Amino acid sequence: MKKAEVTLVPLKEFDREQFILDNQWAFKHGALLEFGERDGHIDSDGEIISRKTIETCLDLESAEAYRIVFEGKNAGGIILQIDKETNRNELDILFVLPEFHSKGIGYGAWLAAEKLHPETKIWETCTPYFDKRNIHLYVNKCGFVIDQFWCKFFKPDHEIPDGATEDEGPDEMFRFIKVMKS
Repeated sequence: MKKAEVTLVPLKEFDREQFILDNQWAFKHGALLEFGERDGHIDSDGEIISRKTIETCLDLESAEAYRIVFEGKNAGGIILQIDKETNRNELDILFVLPEFHSKGIGYGAWLAAEKLHPETKIWETCTPYFDKRNIHLYVNKCGFVIDQFWCKFFKPDHEIPDGATEDEGPDEMFRFIKVMKS
């Protein structure tokens, strides 16, 4: 498996705005490749993932945010939610900027995140149904399994972060889990 040597660098306050913009661009790029401009997945602000969603993830008390650095350049970012009581942790956001795709950077970043938290019992994450790159990464490379498919026939059992709304983002999402320890 292709794995790039990356470094996870804690997000600095001065880089927060660019991190948000880079995150939005990475997700929008994937949707544009899949659907073009014709589809309703892009919200009224022209985004797949809203600023509010990203800020909510960044501002949670349990959040750890990192820049993914590859060959001295910011290649993406990752936001983790760490529950020190249950050790059931979440990968909220993982993005790689389009110009760095297909270099093993996402996989390298995930392995680095796992090393940061060897105490983790279960990792959880989710991604839109159309993002084949993400689904491939999570299932075929990182060892996650699909746990649920959120759609009009099935409502997620997850809690909605403060300030977010249930209807935000694509209404069809896969939830993945990775059991590390039982």
